[in-house]
Amino acid sequence: MAYIANTADDVRVMLDAIGLDSLDQLFDVIPADYRLTQPLDIAEAMSELELTSHLTSLMAKNHGADLRPCFLGGGAYDHFIPAVVDNLSARGEFYTAYTPYQAEASQGTLQATFEYQTLITQLTGMDVSNASLYDGGSAVAEAVLMAITVTRKLGRVVVAGSIHPEHQQILKTFLANLEPELVVVPARNGRIEVAELKAAINDETSAVVLQYPNFFGNLEEIEPLVDAAHAKGALAIVSVDPISLGLLRRPDTYGADIVVGEGQCLGNPLQYGGPYLGILACREEFVRKMPGRIVGQTTDKQGRRCWVLTLQTREQHIRRDKATSNICTNQGLLALRATIYLAAMGPSGLREVAELSTRKAHYAAEVLGQVHGLTVPFDGPFFKEFVVKCIKDPVKVLAEVGRLGFHGGISLGRWYPELADCILVAVTEKRTKVEIDGLAEAYRKALKAV
Repeated sequence: MAYIANTADDVRVMLDAIGLDSLDQLFDVIPADYRLTQPLDIAEAMSELELTSHLTSLMAKNHGADLRPCFLGGGAYDHFIPAVVDNLSARGEFYTAYTPYQAEASQGTLQATFEYQTLITQLTGMDVSNASLYDGGSAVAEAVLMAITVTRKLGRVVVAGSIHPEHQQILKTFLANLEPELVVVPARNGRIEVAELKAAINDETSAVVLQYPNFFGNLEEIEPLVDAAHAKGALAIVSVDPISLGLLRRPDTYGADIVVGEGQCLGNPLQYGGPYLGILACREEFVRKMPGRIVGQTTDKQGRRCWVLTLQTREQHIRRDKATSNICTNQGLLALRATIYLAAMGPSGLREVAELSTRKAHYAAEVLGQVHGLTVPFDGPFFKEFVVKCIKDPVKVLAEVGRLGFHGGISLGRWYPELADCILVAVTEKRTKVEIDGLAEAYRKALKAV
């Protein structure tokens, strides 16, 4: 939308309409102590040519995943995005479409959403999927609120310490002023112990939140953990990496009740941390407690296939205090991109991405473990990311690795003080043997330089 400044005459007409004499009167309600009394300390205005040159020079200081081999992970990954995803999702009908309130007038958007839901249920093995949420973290929190409503247990929510730490923080915020106590079971050696989880679950536990693969990339003993939740009548919420489901068992096979996940890896770029896509699917018996919307397929009066908003239990403007959530909308464009990605890749393509990521991650763990000063501290199977322990300050080492041309990983000290000497490294199908060997060499040089 073009910016058009108001003229002096425009301002006078508006002030006359609201009965004021000056613009300053608009701010009379703000105490004088909180008003700025001098001009802003900013540079003088630039011409379009000067401003374009200035912004270009600023952007050149960024070294994104397109300029350096990216080994960053922790919930956001540099996966390959087929060109068809960008081309189709950029069509004007989709690119500017808002979530449909007048649903019958938005058949294309509804069909795309219906196909998204279908693909998510096929991917997870769950019976129903909603029309998406904001991101993986809000999906975890919404799933817990849903479990509390289903079980009607207000005593406790148990969370594995191996789920994404920021998802833990979001959930803590959601529950801060609600009755349930939030209990976090610590992760030891990159996983949680089944016995410790069992000890944390009591008869008033509504939900147990797990992640598989977990935040460190490790595979938990998922079935005993889910069974422990069910033994006390709690719902098992499992957060998954959607790409992993090309290789690992679907959550329905080990008893998950609600499946959530971050959909960024499904055809959505890293884009500075968002917007992303929250996945939520569940068993059919919980559908009326599910937040968000569900699109259904039916026929019109001429017998033609069409789509409708079948369920919108979250709508606070319709159900008011009986709404399941105050979630405002879905991430329609991001869900569309995930739909195109999954349809384009198909089961075999998704499996190939998962296998390549896993094999390359294991090769990277092997070569990094051979670098003097680095070790791989956790045993057991992992998916596409893993932890390395560093004898020097990881923050300084990573900065040096960056100067050598690699996004080398994430320092875990920002979330886990006990892992302040550790780095999380992720490897996707895009990384080559040359890049992985180059990363190992960069770490070798960085450890000497720091």
